[in-house]
Amino acid sequence: MSRFWKPGTEKPRLVEDEEGGVLFFSASLASSSGYGYATLEKQRQRLPVYKYRTAILYLVETHATTIVVGETGSGKTTQIPQYLKEAGWAEGGRMIACTQPRRLAVQTVASRVSEEMGVRLGDEVGYTIRFEDITNTELTRIKFLTDGVLLREMMDDPLLSKYSVIMVDEAHERSLSTDILLGLLKKIQRRRPELRLVISSATIEAKSMASFFNTRRQGRDDEEQGPRKEPAILSVEGRGFNVQIFYAEEPVSDYIRAAVSTVVSIHDEEPTGDILVFLTGQDDIDAAIQLLTEDSDGRKKGLIVLPLYSGLPRADQDLVFSPTPRGKRKVVISTNIAETSLTLEVTDIENLVVAPISKASARQRAGRAGRVRPGKCYRLYTEEYFMNEMSADGIPEMQRSNLVSTVIQLKALGIDNILGFDWPASPSPEALIRALEVLYSLGVIDDDAKLTSPAGFQVAEIPLDPMVSKMILASNDYGCSEEVITIAAVLSVQSIWFSARGVQKELDEAKLRFAAAEGDHVTFLNVHKGFIQSGKSSNWCHKNHVNYHAMVSGHLKHLQVWIFKFSVCLSFRCPFGFTAEKVDEIRQQLRRIAQRLGIALKSCEGDMQVVRKAVTAGFFANACRLEVSIVSTCREIFDFSPFKTKLAFSHNGLYKTIRSSQEVYIHPSSVLFRVNPKWVIFHSIVSTDRQYMRNVISIDPSWLTEVAPQFYQQQQINPRPL
Repeated sequence: MSRFWKPGTEKPRLVEDEEGGVLFFSASLASSSGYGYATLEKQRQRLPVYKYRTAILYLVETHATTIVVGETGSGKTTQIPQYLKEAGWAEGGRMIACTQPRRLAVQTVASRVSEEMGVRLGDEVGYTIRFEDITNTELTRIKFLTDGVLLREMMDDPLLSKYSVIMVDEAHERSLSTDILLGLLKKIQRRRPELRLVISSATIEAKSMASFFNTRRQGRDDEEQGPRKEPAILSVEGRGFNVQIFYAEEPVSDYIRAAVSTVVSIHDEEPTGDILVFLTGQDDIDAAIQLLTEDSDGRKKGLIVLPLYSGLPRADQDLVFSPTPRGKRKVVISTNIAETSLTLEVTDIENLVVAPISKASARQRAGRAGRVRPGKCYRLYTEEYFMNEMSADGIPEMQRSNLVSTVIQLKALGIDNILGFDWPASPSPEALIRALEVLYSLGVIDDDAKLTSPAGFQVAEIPLDPMVSKMILASNDYGCSEEVITIAAVLSVQSIWFSARGVQKELDEAKLRFAAAEGDHVTFLNVHKGFIQSGKSSNWCHKNHVNYHAMVSGHLKHLQVWIFKFSVCLSFRCPFGFTAEKVDEIRQQLRRIAQRLGIALKSCEGDMQVVRKAVTAGFFANACRLEVSIVSTCREIFDFSPFKTKLAFSHNGLYKTIRSSQEVYIHPSSVLFRVNPKWVIFHSIVSTDRQYMRNVISIDPSWLTEVAPQFYQQQQINPRPL
C-alpha cells in the first residue's frame, strides 16, 4: 500500500512527552474548541483525538506497534478505526479489527461508528460477540469484537490474515482474554511483519507495554525494510473540565450508609446536577436505593433514584438515560464489576469477592465527573488511604484467576509449552498446574498435557467454560442432550429472573411455582418449558417474574447511542441488556454446535437423574458435603452412676468443598436455600459476608467416583451420618 506520510508533504512536529514517547502535532491542524451539536462530521472534529489524526496514521505506517495513551472522552475508540479506514488500511478486502473487553461496549461503539459513517450496522461496520455476529463477509471493513471472540477466530485463522490492523482497546483492564491476546499478537507479528497493532488505553503503563512489544534486535539498524520493531508511544489529551476531589475525614465503617448520607448532603447543598454513585454489587445497590426512597425523610424528596447494573432489564436501564424532569435530581447507583470486584482463586474454585479499586480506577471515575462540565467527586475513604495504601494499578486478571479456560484456549491454538508462553504478566506456575489438573480430570488433556481426541478438541470448540462444555459432551452418553443444552444456555445469561425493588416476596413465590427438589438446574428446565408452552409470551414472563429479555431470541438491527450528562460523575452510553445472550437463541446455536460435533439431540423424557449425572460430569470439582455437628446432652443419674450421653445431629447450612474443605453456604437466591441436601454441586461462588454457592443441584456422592475416579478417591466421599 502507499504510505500515508510521503516526502514533500508536511511532516508532523515532534515534542518530548513525559511517558518516554512523543507528542505529535500537525501545524496545519488547529485545535478546535466549543461544544454543542452540529453535523456528525463537525462533532468528530471537535474530539481531542482529531488533532492527532496525522500523527496516529504516521506512526501506524512506520511502526509495527503503536501505543495510544488517551484519556477518557478523547474519542480514540470511535475515531481511530475510522482514520485507519480513511487512510486505506481496509482496501483490497482487508479489515480493521477493534477489540473491547465487554460485549456492551462492542455493541455501543459499533453502533456509534456506523452512525458517524452513515452506513447500516452490519454492513461496512459490524460487530461480533459470543453468540451474535452482525457482520457481512463481503462488505464489513471495520469490525468490533470482544477479545475472546478474536481468540476464537485464531482457531480457524491462526495468523488472523484477514486483518491489516488490530486495535486492542481498553488494554489497561488486563482481562484474561486481553493478556492472552496480547501475547499471541506478539507471536503473530513475527510471522506477519506487515500486521499493525494499536494498543489503546486510558491508564496503561506505556513503557512496560512498549518493552513487551519491542522485538528489535540489539545492534540492528531500526531503519531496515518494513515497519520499525520498536513501538511508538502517543499521548492523547482528553476533553475534560475541572473536577474537585473531596475525601472522607475518617475511615467509613458502613460505606452504603455513608454513600446515602453523601447523596442527601449533595442534594441539600449543591445546585442542579445529577449524581452517580459507584457501589460493589446489586445487593448493595438495592440496599442504598431502599434507604434513599424511604418516605420518612422529607429531604430525599425530589430525587429520582435509579439502579444501573448488568443484570437489569433493558427497560429499567433506559430510564437512566432519559432526561431529568425540571426541578428533580437524578441519582444513578451503579456498579462496575471490572473495577470493584476481583475473581480470586480460592484453592480449586473461582470466587468473586469485593476488593478495593486502584488509584488508576479512582482517577478514571473522578474524570468522568468532568466530561461535559465542571464536577465534583466525593471519595468515601481518606486522602491518606488513597496516597499511602491504595495500589497504583489493578492486579492483572491473569495473576489472580482460575486459568482452566485460558489453558485450553492456548492448547487449542497449538501452544503446548504453557509455562514458557510469553505473557504480558506471567501467572503463577501453581495456578497453571492446578488448571492442568482440572483439565486432565475432565479428560480434556492426556498424560502428555496435549488435547485428547475427540473430547479435548470438542470441549475447546464449544464457546463456553470447559466445565459446561464437558457437561454437554457427557449428556450424549446419558441421553439428555436437549435438557443439558437448555441448562447450558441458561447458565450463559446473567439471570432468567426479573428482580426489582419491593417485589422480593412475589419473586420468591414465582420461584416456588417452578422449584424442583433436585435444585436450580432442573428448575431452569421447568421455567424454559413454561416459557415455550406460553408461546414465548412476554405477559407470561411478567406474571412469573421471568426476565423476558433474557429468554427471547433476535437481534437489534439498529442500536442508538444515548448520552446522559452528570455534573457530579459519569457520562454513560446505554447498555443493551441481554440482546446478545438470549436463552432461546443460545440454545439453538448450541444445538447446531452439538450436531456438528456428533452429539445426538435426545431428550431424557423426564428422567432428571441422568441430567444430574451429566451436570456432575462437568462440575464434579465443585462438589460439597453438608457439615454436621454433634450435640451432646448430659444427664446426671440420681444414684451417682456415670453420666449418660444423648447424641443428636444438627447442621446450620454449612457445607465444605470435598477437595479443599472450604466453608460455603447455599445462596438465598437458590431454590435449595434452607433445604440443604446432603451433597450438592455448584456452578459458581460469590463472596459477601460468607462464601455463597450459586446455581446448586443435589447429587448422589457415588456419582463422583463414577464420573471422575482420578479426581476423587473413595475415602474422600464416604458419606457421614446426618
